Amino acid sequence: MKYTALLILCLKNVSAFTPSSYQTNSRKLISRLSMQMDEKDAQMKQIVDGVEFDTIAREWRCKFISDGNKASLVACQMALESVAQDLWEVEGVKSVERVVCGDCLDFKVITSVDADKFGEWKKELFDPEEFFIEMLGAIDGVSQIETQTYTKMSVIPTDFSDED
Repeated sequence: MKYTALLILCLKNVSAFTPSSYQTNSRKLISRLSMQMDEKDAQMKQIVDGVEFDTIAREWRCKFISDGNKASLVACQMALESVAQDLWEVEGVKSVERVVCGDCLDFKVITSVDADKFGEWKKELFDPEEFFIEMLGAIDGVSQIETQTYTKMSVIPTDFSDED
Protein backbone atom coordinates (compact mmCIF):
# COMPACT_ATOMS: atom_id res chain seq x y z
CA MET A 1 0.00 0.00 0.00
CA LYS A 2 2.89 2.37 0.72
CA TYR A 3 4.14 1.96 -2.86
CA THR A 4 0.73 2.75 -4.31
CA ALA A 5 0.51 5.88 -2.16
CA LEU A 6 4.05 6.82 -3.22
CA LEU A 7 3.14 6.33 -6.89
CA ILE A 8 0.12 8.59 -6.46
CA LEU A 9 2.29 11.25 -4.82
CA CYS A 10 4.88 11.00 -7.62
CA LEU A 11 2.23 11.27 -10.32
CA LYS A 12 0.79 14.37 -8.69
CA ASN A 13 4.23 16.02 -8.57
CA VAL A 14 5.29 14.96 -12.08
CA SER A 15 2.15 16.33 -13.70
CA ALA A 16 3.47 19.90 -13.43
CA PHE A 17 6.32 19.00 -15.80
CA THR A 18 4.42 16.98 -18.42
CA PRO A 19 2.20 17.79 -21.40
CA SER A 20 -1.53 18.14 -20.71
CA SER A 21 -2.42 14.73 -22.26
CA TYR A 22 -0.15 13.04 -19.73
CA GLN A 23 -1.60 15.15 -16.94
CA THR A 24 -5.10 13.93 -17.85
CA ASN A 25 -3.94 10.32 -17.87
CA SER A 26 -2.09 10.83 -14.59
CA ARG A 27 -5.25 12.14 -12.95
CA LYS A 28 -7.15 9.08 -14.20
CA LEU A 29 -4.44 6.77 -12.89
CA ILE A 30 -4.44 8.52 -9.50
CA SER A 31 -8.21 8.13 -9.32
CA ARG A 32 -8.06 4.44 -10.27
CA LEU A 33 -5.23 3.68 -7.85
CA SER A 34 -7.06 5.41 -5.01
CA MET A 35 -10.20 3.35 -5.68
CA GLN A 36 -8.15 0.17 -5.96
CA MET A 37 -6.44 0.92 -2.64
CA ASP A 38 -9.81 1.21 -0.91
CA GLU A 39 -11.03 -2.08 -2.45
CA LYS A 40 -7.79 -3.90 -1.67
CA ASP A 41 -7.74 -2.84 1.97
CA ALA A 42 -10.95 -4.76 2.55
CA GLN A 43 -9.89 -8.08 0.98
CA MET A 44 -6.12 -8.43 0.45
CA LYS A 45 -3.44 -10.13 2.46
CA GLN A 46 0.10 -8.83 2.21
CA ILE A 47 3.49 -10.57 2.02
CA VAL A 48 5.48 -7.30 1.99
CA ASP A 49 4.64 -3.76 0.98
CA GLY A 50 3.31 -3.82 -2.57
CA VAL A 51 2.91 -7.63 -2.75
CA GLU A 52 -0.67 -8.46 -1.88
CA PHE A 53 -2.70 -11.57 -2.64
CA ASP A 54 -6.26 -12.80 -2.33
CA THR A 55 -5.79 -16.41 -3.44
CA ILE A 56 -3.68 -19.33 -2.25
CA ALA A 57 -3.12 -22.26 -4.58
CA ARG A 58 -2.11 -25.84 -3.94
CA GLU A 59 -0.32 -27.49 -6.83
CA TRP A 60 0.14 -31.22 -7.39
CA ARG A 61 2.59 -32.10 -10.15
CA CYS A 62 4.44 -34.98 -11.70
CA LYS A 63 6.32 -36.04 -14.79
CA PHE A 64 4.86 -38.55 -17.23
CA ILE A 65 6.48 -40.44 -20.10
CA SER A 66 5.53 -40.39 -23.75
CA ASP A 67 5.77 -44.18 -24.17
CA GLY A 68 2.66 -46.12 -25.18
CA ASN A 69 0.94 -43.12 -26.76
CA LYS A 70 1.34 -41.22 -23.47
CA ALA A 71 -0.59 -43.83 -21.50
CA SER A 72 0.74 -42.42 -18.25
CA LEU A 73 -0.75 -39.01 -19.12
CA VAL A 74 -4.10 -40.66 -19.82
CA ALA A 75 -3.92 -42.34 -16.42
CA CYS A 76 -3.03 -39.01 -14.72
CA GLN A 77 -6.09 -37.42 -16.31
CA MET A 78 -8.28 -40.29 -15.11
CA ALA A 79 -6.91 -39.85 -11.59
CA LEU A 80 -7.74 -36.15 -11.74
CA GLU A 81 -11.26 -36.83 -12.96
CA SER A 82 -11.80 -39.15 -9.99
CA VAL A 83 -11.14 -36.30 -7.50
CA ALA A 84 -12.33 -33.27 -9.48
CA GLN A 85 -15.73 -33.12 -7.79
CA ASP A 86 -14.10 -33.26 -4.36
CA LEU A 87 -11.84 -30.34 -5.29
CA TRP A 88 -14.78 -28.22 -6.43
CA GLU A 89 -16.45 -28.90 -3.08
CA VAL A 90 -13.55 -27.36 -1.10
CA GLU A 91 -14.91 -24.32 0.72
CA GLY A 92 -13.71 -21.12 -0.99
CA VAL A 93 -12.48 -22.83 -4.17
CA LYS A 94 -12.03 -20.36 -7.02
CA SER A 95 -10.73 -22.67 -9.72
CA VAL A 96 -9.34 -26.10 -10.46
CA GLU A 97 -6.96 -26.13 -13.40
CA ARG A 98 -4.98 -28.81 -15.16
CA VAL A 99 -1.75 -27.89 -16.91
CA VAL A 100 0.05 -30.23 -19.31
CA CYS A 101 3.36 -29.46 -20.99
CA GLY A 102 3.99 -31.85 -23.84
CA ASP A 103 7.62 -30.76 -24.20
CA CYS A 104 8.55 -31.06 -20.51
CA LEU A 105 6.13 -33.93 -19.91
CA ASP A 106 4.62 -32.11 -16.92
CA PHE A 107 1.17 -32.82 -15.51
CA LYS A 108 -0.06 -30.31 -12.93
CA VAL A 109 -3.27 -29.73 -11.01
CA ILE A 110 -3.72 -26.29 -9.45
CA THR A 111 -6.53 -25.69 -6.99
CA SER A 112 -6.97 -22.01 -6.15
CA VAL A 113 -8.80 -21.12 -2.94
CA ASP A 114 -9.85 -17.83 -1.37
CA ALA A 115 -7.01 -16.83 0.98
CA ASP A 116 -9.40 -16.53 3.93
CA LYS A 117 -10.62 -20.13 3.43
CA PHE A 118 -7.31 -21.82 2.64
CA GLY A 119 -6.41 -22.52 6.27
CA GLU A 120 -9.45 -24.75 6.69
CA TRP A 121 -8.46 -26.85 3.67
CA LYS A 122 -4.90 -27.06 5.02
CA LYS A 123 -6.25 -28.41 8.34
CA GLU A 124 -7.94 -31.16 6.28
CA LEU A 125 -4.50 -32.00 4.77
CA PHE A 126 -5.70 -30.73 1.38
CA ASP A 127 -8.13 -33.63 1.02
CA PRO A 128 -8.15 -35.47 -1.45
CA GLU A 129 -4.43 -34.81 -1.92
CA GLU A 130 -3.16 -37.99 -0.24
CA PHE A 131 -5.48 -40.20 -2.32
CA PHE A 132 -4.54 -38.40 -5.54
CA ILE A 133 -0.81 -38.62 -4.84
CA GLU A 134 -1.17 -42.34 -4.13
CA MET A 135 -2.95 -42.80 -7.46
CA LEU A 136 -0.19 -40.95 -9.30
CA GLY A 137 2.43 -43.09 -7.55
CA ALA A 138 0.75 -46.25 -8.80
CA ILE A 139 0.90 -45.18 -12.47
CA ASP A 140 3.69 -46.72 -14.56
CA GLY A 141 5.83 -43.98 -16.07
CA VAL A 142 4.98 -41.28 -13.51
CA SER A 143 7.83 -39.77 -11.51
CA GLN A 144 8.82 -36.68 -9.54
CA ILE A 145 5.50 -36.37 -7.73
CA GLU A 146 5.54 -33.10 -5.79
CA THR A 147 3.26 -30.60 -4.10
CA GLN A 148 3.62 -26.87 -3.61
CA THR A 149 1.63 -24.06 -2.06
CA TYR A 150 1.85 -20.48 -3.31
CA THR A 151 -0.11 -17.26 -3.45
CA LYS A 152 -1.81 -15.89 -6.54
CA MET A 153 -3.06 -12.47 -7.50
CA SER A 154 -4.57 -11.20 -10.72
CA VAL A 155 -2.58 -8.42 -12.32
CA ILE A 156 -4.78 -5.83 -13.93
CA PRO A 157 -3.04 -3.31 -16.18
CA THR A 158 -4.05 0.30 -16.06
CA ASP A 159 -5.27 1.56 -19.42
CA PHE A 160 -3.73 4.96 -20.07
CA SER A 161 -5.54 5.46 -23.39
CA ASP A 162 -8.96 6.45 -21.99
CA GLU A 163 -9.89 10.02 -22.70
CA ASP A 164 -12.44 12.03 -20.69
